[in-house]
Formats: sequence, C-alpha cells, structure tokens
Amino acid sequence: MNVTPTPAQEQAALAWLSLLHDQPSSGDQATFSRWLRADPAHVQAYSQAQVLWELSEVPARQLADEDALALQGYLNQINTSRRSRGLRWTGALAMAASLLLMVAMGAGWQPSRWVDELGADYVTAAGEVKTFILADQSQVTLDADSAIAVDFSQGERHIQLRRGAGFFSVSHTGQPFVVEAGGGEARVLGTQFEVRLQPAGAEVTVLSGRVGVTPSKQGLQQVLAAGQQVAYADGVADALHAVDSQSRLAWRDGWLNYYKAPLADVVKDLSRYYPGRILLLNDEIGARRVSGSFASNDPQAVLNALQAVLGFEQHSLLGRMIVLR
Repeated sequence: MNVTPTPAQEQAALAWLSLLHDQPSSGDQATFSRWLRADPAHVQAYSQAQVLWELSEVPARQLADEDALALQGYLNQINTSRRSRGLRWTGALAMAASLLLMVAMGAGWQPSRWVDELGADYVTAAGEVKTFILADQSQVTLDADSAIAVDFSQGERHIQLRRGAGFFSVSHTGQPFVVEAGGGEARVLGTQFEVRLQPAGAEVTVLSGRVGVTPSKQGLQQVLAAGQQVAYADGVADALHAVDSQSRLAWRDGWLNYYKAPLADVVKDLSRYYPGRILLLNDEIGARRVSGSFASNDPQAVLNALQAVLGFEQHSLLGRMIVLR
C-alpha cells in the first residue's frame, strides 16, 4: 500500500536519520524501532530520508563552499557600512542576526543575494522581471534575481549592476550615463542596451544607439552599435560581434532563447527564475549544447523537457533544491 507521509513525519524521519548517524544509544535504537513500526507512513518517510541524505552530500558541500565566500563578503560589506554610515550599523547588525537565524533554521537562504542587495536601490526577486523609472526618466528593466545601485550625485548618471542583468532605455539629459559591471563599464548618452554579469566579467548587448564599452579602468574602449555584443572578463575584452538583439533580449517578454548554448548556461539562467537552488553536478552533461525557445515562468517544465532530450537525472530536495546529475 502506497502512503504519503505528512511534512511532520518527513521532518521526524530526517531527525531520526541524523540521530542514527551519530552513535545512537540502545535506548534510541529501541525508540526508533517503535516509531518505525507505528505507522506505514513512517517507513515511507524514512526511506525517502535515506535517499535525501545520499543525494544531499555533494550539494551540501558545494553550497557550504559558496556560502562561506558569500558570508565573508557580507561581513566585509557590514564593516564598510559601520565605518562610513554610522547609525546605519544598527540596521546592518539586525540584518546579520536575521541572516544567522535563517541559516540555523535551514530556510533555503542564499547569502550571495544578501551581499548583492546590501546598498542596492532596485532589486528583483527570483522569477520577477520589473521595469523601474529612474530620477532622470531613464528606464531600467531588471531581469529576474537582479540588483542595481544608482548614484546621480557626481555629475554623471552612474549605475552599478550588482547581480543579474538590466536593460537600459536612456533618456537624453546631456550627462553621461555609465553602467559599471564586472570590473568594466558601458558609457552612453542615449540608447537601449543590456548589461549582464558573467562569472568573471560582463556582457553588453546593444539594441539601438551606440555604447562605449571599457573592460577595465585602464582598458581601451570599443564602440558598439545596434545588433552588436561584446563580453569582457578580468579586464580583457573579446572582439565585438553581431547578434540578434531582439532574440537575446526576449527575456523581457518571458522567453529564453538559445542556440547551441551549454546546458550549464541554461541552468544558470533558469536558476534566476526558481525560488530555491538548481545545482548541476555533472560537468559532462553541463557541456552538452541546447537550442530552443523556453518560457521562463516555469523552470521545472523547462528542466523536464531538457531531461527528456539529454537524459540527465533530476531530483527535488525538500521542495527548495533541484539537483541535476
């Protein structure tokens, strides 16, 4: 007979599994045996917990490594805020306390987002694409899970892209409009373009107008026109090239378009639209190429379609994490 454990029974099974992996006493073992025999749902819950335990080992290690770096960055940001903002330290300290509480509760927290959002002026959540009107009447459409900081106080309109991607429709005011991202910048007077952060730099795509892209403070500027794109990393820019800007920017209308893109890149994009974590643990699978157009509002459906074609394993952990291997 198939039975479905309740959330409370699933949590109890995980607690028993943890206890039994930590040198239980004979009394603990006897109590566990009675609990297991008391309800068929307990047997099912414990079986699921064992599978979860096995699947979680590698993802947990990877997340711990990521979160340790993010937490250090967050604490560095807090120290900076304490030195330069005085009374605002109290708020940062309260945020840190909340952060630690969520870690203790295992609430699916993603510390890298806290780092990016500390001091950000406009933020979108996972799965949220939103357009904001800035003080100069320029518009920025933030992709899902993105954040920017805005500063118009130094004689130029300065945007720092802290996470994700933004599409900018810039108004003509006579003041330079600069988007800083990944160690470089994109500088314009009036145009429409996207800046997207990459693991070690950024990528700029122009829909209309002209944009000067500099990969570092000392780097040479490349001027992009409509339908052109350039990426840079570690202060070095690639050669600019032509792209289908409308297709690349279709995320504004809820579509993700790919042509021979590595699965790892697709999964990275889908992660911005999923409220938990998506981890790809198979580098060979991640290198396989994907072409197609996918609706961004249902990452699970996209993964199911890709799984049918590519044949990877897919596991859902506690409704907050998807593991691909």
